[in-house]
Amino acid sequence: MMFGIAWFAMMWFGLIMVALIAAVVIVRRRHHDAGDATEAPTREQQSEARQQVLESVKGMHAAAEGLRGRARVKALRDYMDSMSYGLQLVSEIRSPASGSPRGEWVIAPGARPERRILYIHGGSWIAGSPKSHRAITDRLSRLAHACVFAVDYRLMPENRYLDGIIDCRQAYRWILDNGPDGKAPADFVVVSGDSAGGSNTLGLIAWIRDQGLQPPNAAIALSPSTELMLTSLGSRANLKTDVMLGPTVKKLSRVPLPLLWWGTVLGMRVLPTSPIASPLRGKLHGLPPTLIHVSESEMLLENAQRYVEKARAAGSPVEVKTWPDMVHVWHLFTPLLPEAEEAFEHIGEFLSRVEAGSP
Repeated sequence: MMFGIAWFAMMWFGLIMVALIAAVVIVRRRHHDAGDATEAPTREQQSEARQQVLESVKGMHAAAEGLRGRARVKALRDYMDSMSYGLQLVSEIRSPASGSPRGEWVIAPGARPERRILYIHGGSWIAGSPKSHRAITDRLSRLAHACVFAVDYRLMPENRYLDGIIDCRQAYRWILDNGPDGKAPADFVVVSGDSAGGSNTLGLIAWIRDQGLQPPNAAIALSPSTELMLTSLGSRANLKTDVMLGPTVKKLSRVPLPLLWWGTVLGMRVLPTSPIASPLRGKLHGLPPTLIHVSESEMLLENAQRYVEKARAAGSPVEVKTWPDMVHVWHLFTPLLPEAEEAFEHIGEFLSRVEAGSP
């Protein structure tokens, strides 16, 4: 019983990413089949793509119901890695040298090797890879003129949650002194991630501060998990409007809280109250300029806003930008959704302000 709850709690919002990834793949395939992918879609096509995304997300809930345990994990990983289907990248994908952290360099034309971004992918710590998030890393490399290192951190359940955290920490130390062309110091560093990777990003910048390491110039978290949501699940704001997380959270709300709590501890082998898993519960002073993007429709909105308020009260330059009616990590739908392009433009403006010294 406890193991079943642990498995369920560990993946409570990550499993529904199957629906998102399937939606991304379906929409991209239709877009690719409809014509030249290099042509900007019309407003009508963009509206149609958005509707296809929403319908696909809802429809895939039922498809995921037929799978259990490791079969679900495999399905999630397969779907997420399928995201590169039909994606036209401008960046070069390069493997790091032997002995380096696992991952890949994403290098757009004009990207400078001394400018580096560490990217931490989402997937509820059980799925995702550098390959699955190339739409985002390619775009970040272009807008920041930086080389992006997408870390391939260890995933659950075959590894501990903390193993993945350790990999992210080691990758940060490494990119300070190593670029795509070998050992060389960095003069501009950004840490970024989405969803679970956004949680890792926020936890990482606090760890960097505590270790006295060279801080990143900026941090960016897209639809981050800032706290493991365990209490009052059935009454959470945006429960009905979050088409991705809402249905799963409704099911979890029926699980007795003690079982959910200990199931999460057993599955992740870390307390939900630990700042490592819930950055909102940590000390938020002395952080670098940080940007958070979140949809006004998703359940992670409230905790993201609480994180920003707490960080600002502690004197850290942290800001949040919201978009209405977007699915979780809508940035993955670039360039199909105009809101995804707007989000990346905003990221570019944020980084420009950081470099100008006025975040």
